[in-house]
Amino acid sequence: MGWASWTTTGVFAGRGGVRTEEAGIVTGDLTVHTTWDGNHADVAVQYSGTSYWFTLTGSPVTCLSEQDSRHLHQAVVEAVRAGGGATVPQYHP
Repeated sequence: MGWASWTTTGVFAGRGGVRTEEAGIVTGDLTVHTTWDGNHADVAVQYSGTSYWFTLTGSPVTCLSEQDSRHLHQAVVEAVRAGGGATVPQYHP
């Protein structure tokens, strides 16, 4: 069983922000974090420079390889930049 994580800071959410489980829509300068446990990827965002993480709606995602989870993380970063109430994109390797 593997484990990996990725963090991308300074991701400015596009118009309409992103949808989270705890806080609804979040906008502004965000940090995106993905943690992969070997079977699932958990995706969270936080206001850059703060300590509280919000679960991005659609997380966790079944993800069976480290490479797929890295690609998912990049897709999430792009979705956050696009905004529009973004959630975790459907990822199909």
